[in-house]
Amino acid sequence: MNEALIIDACRTPRGIGKAGKGALADIHPQQLGATVLAALRDRNDLDTSAVDDVIFGTSMQVGPQGGDLARMALLDAGYDTKASGVTLDRFCGSGITTTNLAAASIMSGMEDIVIAGGCEMMSLHPALGEAQQSVRGPLMDAGNERLRARHPQTHQGVAADAIATIEGISREALDQLAFVSQQRAARAIGEGRFDRSLVPVFHEDGRLALDKEEFPRPTTTLEGLANLGASFAAMADIDLDGQGTTLRSMVLARYPGLAIEHVHHAGNSSGVVDGAAAILLASPAAAAANGWKPRARIVAAVNMGDDPTLMLNAPVPAARKALSRAGLTVDDIDLFEINEAFAVVAEKFIRDLDLDRDKVNVNGGAMALGHPIAATGSMLIGTVLDELERTGGRYGLVTMCAAGGMAPAIIIERV
Repeated sequence: MNEALIIDACRTPRGIGKAGKGALADIHPQQLGATVLAALRDRNDLDTSAVDDVIFGTSMQVGPQGGDLARMALLDAGYDTKASGVTLDRFCGSGITTTNLAAASIMSGMEDIVIAGGCEMMSLHPALGEAQQSVRGPLMDAGNERLRARHPQTHQGVAADAIATIEGISREALDQLAFVSQQRAARAIGEGRFDRSLVPVFHEDGRLALDKEEFPRPTTTLEGLANLGASFAAMADIDLDGQGTTLRSMVLARYPGLAIEHVHHAGNSSGVVDGAAAILLASPAAAAANGWKPRARIVAAVNMGDDPTLMLNAPVPAARKALSRAGLTVDDIDLFEINEAFAVVAEKFIRDLDLDRDKVNVNGGAMALGHPIAATGSMLIGTVLDELERTGGRYGLVTMCAAGGMAPAIIIERV
């Protein structure tokens, strides 16, 4: 079986994902995707006619983000028309899944050069219907009663509050994690730890749109976090169908009597941002033929499902599955990246696996930097690769929760 080698990884800065406010909000998604694809080509003298496939993740695949964004972005980037493209959706986990599938294609011998990545313009989501769906959820439409009865799926924020309640994790602990995330992100930016992967985004007329992170709030304090109101308390009790079905009742259908404590807010939840990322993978033969020096190899790539009602708990079993497949333990892993979709996800991950906190999200996470849904996983793989190289570490594990109660995971080894 071939090895799947990571040759390079790059990403855009994350722009605030609100129309009229974010620096990337008026950029077309395919242009944002083209930015990272063009960077990989130019940085690696890539003959794009030799690219077997481009696999991109995009979660909201309608409107400007519809129509197979991977193919449109590679054409926009000026790739040879021989390069094919496909776009998939595993919700938040899409950016890891694209890398896992690219690696599988190479390891099986079916392909030699594949680019994985993702793009998500969250500034478009309200216009595309996300504002309604974010409250109602994917199962509230007529015709979904059967699945809703079998697996009630609430809003992720309400699920996060439910998990914190069940686990007995306090708001103070979650705010502390959010504060650390901001501090670590500020340090990483100040020390240039993201510089190798970061590529600027330009408008079509050549004007610079964004060349640095736009979302972080380095002046965040614990006192300021403590003063923020809970985001999901009122949302939990909205009557969704005129018959008393609420987001809270969906949780209670599976966990009767649970008195949900609402502990998540804007400061300890992931930020709404725009962004794109891409990773160039190759077989050993293709790497040698192109004179590329591999940066890492894929050690394990797995998927895991879990309770769709609580929705956010699959990263721990996914990490355990990846470690088992790789024949490694948590002590062998130098760096962990767990997406900070909500503070409780990262806090539970650390507690359940008994991790050294100095190995987890060392350059901050989505609470500070933002979470561009389908692009985040690919961004985190690039982040852990850069940090392994900076520190001389060997193994990095990346995982994240995804809607529907799923989590992909990947372990890479620095070469």
